[in-house]
Amino acid sequence: MAPYEALYGRRCRTPLCWSEVGERQLLGPEIVQLTTEKVQIIQQKLKEAQDRQKSYADLKRRPIEYDVGDRVFLKVSPWKGLLRFGKKGKLSPRFIGPYEVVERVGPVAYRLQLSQNLSNIHDVFHVSMLRRYRSDPNHIIQEQPIELSEDLSYKEEPVAILAREQKVLRNKTIPLVKVMWHRHSCEEATWEREEDMRQQYPHLFT
Repeated sequence: MAPYEALYGRRCRTPLCWSEVGERQLLGPEIVQLTTEKVQIIQQKLKEAQDRQKSYADLKRRPIEYDVGDRVFLKVSPWKGLLRFGKKGKLSPRFIGPYEVVERVGPVAYRLQLSQNLSNIHDVFHVSMLRRYRSDPNHIIQEQPIELSEDLSYKEEPVAILAREQKVLRNKTIPLVKVMWHRHSCEEATWEREEDMRQQYPHLFT
């Protein structure tokens, strides 16, 4: 029901028809009693809706626990115009870290070993703000020798042609090739114009 109906015991009408012939007027203790009953009904319906939503969420909910020594990511909230944890703007990372868990403060709170630049931040966080970090060897980037020019730039070298495609425009067709570059994985391959690649790297097409 609408808040007006819950408060006054009748449906809200336009100013052209505030009252009807024969409408029973509610005065004094009677309207207080009816309002109290309506409030109890509303509270009961809200409780039923909350319990129903909670039952859906509990099906996938699992208790999350961390041990001392585990490494976790810390969730940050980049608000517009507000600087949090040294990050600003909606494109800033949603998680920072990882940081080591040094103490379990309570059932759902943990103390983290933060870095020096976060020394002004309280080091105890709720478990909902933490995400487990699993060590992955792919996260370690091996240093590779790169020949840099005087302006600290380097030239990318293509390794292979992975695929071909033709981009059809209104009045012409442009052949494209998918190029895998040196020091990059297949996922980082880019689409380039075949004509340009033939002129710069003819050895790829022999």
